[in-house]
Amino acid sequence: MDPGGRQVRVALAQLNTVVGDIDGNARRIADALAEAAAQGADVTLVPELAITGYPPEDLLLSPGFAAAAREAVDRVAEGVREGVAIIGMPHWNGDCHNAAAIVADGRVQAVYRKRFLPNYGVFDEARYFRAGTEPMVVEAAGLRIGIAVCEDIWYPYPVAADLAAAAVDLVCCISASPFHRGKADRREGMLATRADDCAAPLAFCNLVGGQDELVFDGRSTVFDAAGGVVARAPAFEEHLLVVDVDPGMSVLRRLREPLARLLPAAPACATTAVEARRPDPPARREGPRPLAPAPGPEEEIWAALRLGLRDYVEKNRFPGVILGLSGGIDSALTAALAADALGAERVTGVALPSAYSSPASLEGARALAEALGVRLLELPIADVVSAFEDTLAGVFAGREPDITEENLQARARGTLLMALSNKLGPLVLATGNKSEISVGYSTLYGDMVGGFAPLRDLSKTWVYRLSRWRNDSEGRELIPEETIRRPPTAELRPGQLDSDALPPYDVLDAILEAYVERGLEPAELVAQGHPEHVVTEVVRMVDRAEYKRRQGPVGIKVSPRAFGRERRMPITTRHV
Repeated sequence: MDPGGRQVRVALAQLNTVVGDIDGNARRIADALAEAAAQGADVTLVPELAITGYPPEDLLLSPGFAAAAREAVDRVAEGVREGVAIIGMPHWNGDCHNAAAIVADGRVQAVYRKRFLPNYGVFDEARYFRAGTEPMVVEAAGLRIGIAVCEDIWYPYPVAADLAAAAVDLVCCISASPFHRGKADRREGMLATRADDCAAPLAFCNLVGGQDELVFDGRSTVFDAAGGVVARAPAFEEHLLVVDVDPGMSVLRRLREPLARLLPAAPACATTAVEARRPDPPARREGPRPLAPAPGPEEEIWAALRLGLRDYVEKNRFPGVILGLSGGIDSALTAALAADALGAERVTGVALPSAYSSPASLEGARALAEALGVRLLELPIADVVSAFEDTLAGVFAGREPDITEENLQARARGTLLMALSNKLGPLVLATGNKSEISVGYSTLYGDMVGGFAPLRDLSKTWVYRLSRWRNDSEGRELIPEETIRRPPTAELRPGQLDSDALPPYDVLDAILEAYVERGLEPAELVAQGHPEHVVTEVVRMVDRAEYKRRQGPVGIKVSPRAFGRERRMPITTRHV
């Protein structure tokens, strides 16, 4: 491209789609494309598989699903009369591909097939798709546009190298990159390197929203030809990011730093010509480019949990949520999160005191409900537990009370919460955290009851950290300080504390983070200074609790390695 030519206006449609809602997603995409056109966009990006939502999983095993998606993209394409749109879709041609439709002049004119299919962590793309084999450079209205889909751009070779060798004016990457703690900054650094390698502006359009246990953070970003960030969309919200870039700088950079001359030209990287009418040159945008600030650690985690909870409730059409309020910090944080995500009027807390509940527990539940403005029901369970014990008395005769009777209390609470859900309609939220779930410090059909577990991937250490941050950010005690300071207890027997059965949470969480998230061996944990007997016991509890985790509700992934689809361990095993 002539280095003195006009700038290119790029629009990134950071959308929150719904898996399987092809018609609804098509309308959302069409609206975004219309808004981008109204702002004079030359090129508009729509996220990976936006037409179907991501990940569509086994819906893709029906060829008719991909066909319906293609029909919807064709309808959307009819409205694209100026510029080029890049839309994520499944593409069926004897097999299924994760693809990008290149749309211009009212029709799909080319299809790029994703070349790298992730099949690790939460990804199963090799189960559903055949990998593409060829790069794509689109030539439209004098622009040379290199196309990539999500995983393609994470590697320096061959996709990015092919586009660098092809001397493209603009790299366009559509993505559905799920969130975990610390990933967004790492991803942005990687993308900056790819833009620098290609000596071309790079536009990265990411999906946003919650889908079951996954959350997509958005944070779509545009980089200049040297890898500098020139525009960034807000994290965790829908947004149309529109920015002007100067591809002419790429020509100058390649002349002064001709690194790409040493790359072998990709013989398959032929240019795909696309008929497109370029919009009339729009008025130059004045002022600073849109650059949303990157959120801090607590703000980022809170926003991910809030969006994941809200979308799970909204997309599954629940009227609200209900949860047990024990007076402890886990249920308090879950309630605060729910009120923030859904509004206090859609949250019901239930205090379920037993014979062993302290007055402070009920007082804490009442103070929390008042601070949050949520409805509170009080349902004492002593008589319910007595009825269970009376029914079992004959069978249990001659046996000392033990954890069985403790668990009856938790299961009485779970039964009542599910009854309220059945009758009134709200989703039951389980309030357990990752530390407890890791070691099985929870009761099947008791405190594990629920349809969704927002804190499932949040350690106890992070529960405390977020609770204090939320109070500080609000400027008042949403979560009572007494609840935060109170020693953790299940209150299933007199004087019970979590520390009776578990190491201190700072010790436990350090071991769990190393063993579960980083995959260190027990011997390596001992070498780091953890007591061998503590490591041995924690690892034993984690491994033995797999059967419980399989039966628990899904929850929001926020760590680099979450239980569930990301950490898949056999229940029946003799490996130690």
